[in-house]
Amino acid sequence: MEVLSLPYPQLEEDMLGTIPVLTDNALARTSGVRVAFTGQKGGVSEGAFRSLNLGGHVGDDPVCVAENRRRVAEAFGVSPKALLGANQVHGTELVEVHAADEAALVEALRSAEDGADGLVITAPGILGLLCFADCTPIIVVAPSGSYALAHGGWRGTVGHIARKAVERLCALEAVDPSEVNVYVGPHIRQCCFEVGPDVAQQFADEFGAAVVSEDNRVSLAEAVKADVQAAGVDARRIIDAGICTRCASDRYYSYRATEGRCGRHGALACKGV
Repeated sequence: MEVLSLPYPQLEEDMLGTIPVLTDNALARTSGVRVAFTGQKGGVSEGAFRSLNLGGHVGDDPVCVAENRRRVAEAFGVSPKALLGANQVHGTELVEVHAADEAALVEALRSAEDGADGLVITAPGILGLLCFADCTPIIVVAPSGSYALAHGGWRGTVGHIARKAVERLCALEAVDPSEVNVYVGPHIRQCCFEVGPDVAQQFADEFGAAVVSEDNRVSLAEAVKADVQAAGVDARRIIDAGICTRCASDRYYSYRATEGRCGRHGALACKGV
């Protein structure tokens, strides 16, 4: 089967079913891969978790979380049983999934629940989900339609989870890193991400002084871009949503803006069957 080159990435606001998302419609049309970053709207959760909370670990009513996830799965055209998440622990562990049968999904879910901050999925029909409230959502898509999701908290970013996701996906699909698209979703940006001097120094050591301001504010976006470009990703194939979750806490969940009492938006991807 001929594998076509991906269109250069773009992100636009659109509706996926009844859910407002940032997505790349050109990617979906040409490759069959749908990527999406959700916000707060489109769900049934209430109070601090309003409305499309996808995180099951934040104190929300489990019935509401299940309904929100069902709505997301429906929007992607898959069964809720095909949705695969992870117990995110701010590390760099990646879970691979290469088949969509029940046994493979059960095994992948078991591994992901043990603690993982990335999913690398080569099988069609699986809806990958990672959850966020200020950390950096990263989606990597290969020309074959396989993809990786990564959760870039500050520890994971310093630990090069973005680069590891690119390298693992490219190794599995036997493609050059210059061929993949990288999508960086809404996250806390340099304007609001002040850290201690020790953390600031770690970022400067790993990604260069340019990612840290004089007052110890870190650009997670620039760190991620530097990381994947070091892996060989073409700069033209990296797109950043450019949205600060703390500044836009009326549209996205922000841990810092709410002192930790909030829901979680999602980074999602699915390769069509």
